[in-house]
Amino acid sequence: MLNLGDNGMKIEKVLDEYFEAWNKGFISKSGDEIRDFMSKQFVGYWAHSGVVQPDPYYYGYDLNGVLKQMDQAEKSFEAVSITERKNGEECLVLGKETNVINGVPYTAQCMFVWRKRK
Repeated sequence: MLNLGDNGMKIEKVLDEYFEAWNKGFISKSGDEIRDFMSKQFVGYWAHSGVVQPDPYYYGYDLNGVLKQMDQAEKSFEAVSITERKNGEECLVLGKETNVINGVPYTAQCMFVWRKRK
């Protein structure tokens, strides 16, 4: 789960800030701002077209190591569907993430579950 932030924060703003944190991390090589969006129960899955099943990664994942591998990179996200659930305590977000790495775009379909921060 990813943290939605304080009560009242719009999911669109949270998404913008999350991807901005990634883009800052690509420059600073620090994942601290990215991790601020993650709950301790965070589980993500990463895959590419040649993988049989996605690999999970967790809150303690070495984000700094990943960021250090990227020379010139930028992430963006286009939401296709945002659905509130559990009386607004969570948002299910579907969309397209684009990573431009050394000038080459890589796109992926994404699903995020954002939960309000307690």
